Amino acid sequence: MFGLPRSSHALVTGGGRGIGREIASALARAGATVTVLGRNRATLDEAVATGSAHFVSLADVADQPAVNAAVAEAATRQPIDILIANAGIAESAPFGKSDAALFRRMMDVNLMGTVHVAQAVLPSMRARGYGRMVAVASTAGLKGYAYVSAYSAAKHAVVGLVRSLALELASTGVTVNAVCPGFTDTDLVAGSIDNIMKKTGRSREQAVAELSRHNPQGRLVTPAEIADAVLWLCGEGASAITGQAVVVAGGEI
Repeated sequence: MFGLPRSSHALVTGGGRGIGREIASALARAGATVTVLGRNRATLDEAVATGSAHFVSLADVADQPAVNAAVAEAATRQPIDILIANAGIAESAPFGKSDAALFRRMMDVNLMGTVHVAQAVLPSMRARGYGRMVAVASTAGLKGYAYVSAYSAAKHAVVGLVRSLALELASTGVTVNAVCPGFTDTDLVAGSIDNIMKKTGRSREQAVAELSRHNPQGRLVTPAEIADAVLWLCGEGASAITGQAVVVAGGEI
């Protein structure tokens, strides 16, 4: 059986836009009650208004007390069965210009944001003997790319966290996995495209081609393709899948 357990409650961080919004929508369509967590109230409210989610929780994932409070509030409606740790940021710079503050920003949101939400939901999942955690990492968590050393280091750390936590929780009924998208057609990648255009003078088509060349299929991944992979990992039929980094990148890795 590959459907979601009946009456699941899913918490999606960074669920107001991009990949997170698409994942939230897919979970809602599959029958889950979905709470989206993030910093931007307007985008989160829009997700609810358009049917992609049911409830909103406000918190910066880098702020552990705020995350704890938001998760506790969300859990009063219904215990959280599914955690999608999607919130993340990306910045590019040559390593020589990547100062300690840049590395801290990448780690604080991409890694520690995942740690904070996982620690907030895990006690209840363990007590109930069931849970699904999926971290949205990146192909940058499995290989290197030039000019994103801080981002790549943070995403490698997320994949390591997933693999270690999955072993720790293997006998508890809680699975922990990552999905690792390649370059995806989102506003985050749109920013990278604008940056390439600005720095190199290339056209938008050339900038898109520069990113798409990493994908053997010669295209950007769609958020819906990532959401489908996440939905499978959250299903009852994936109970033996844990500690994995599922790549959604057209054969890049």
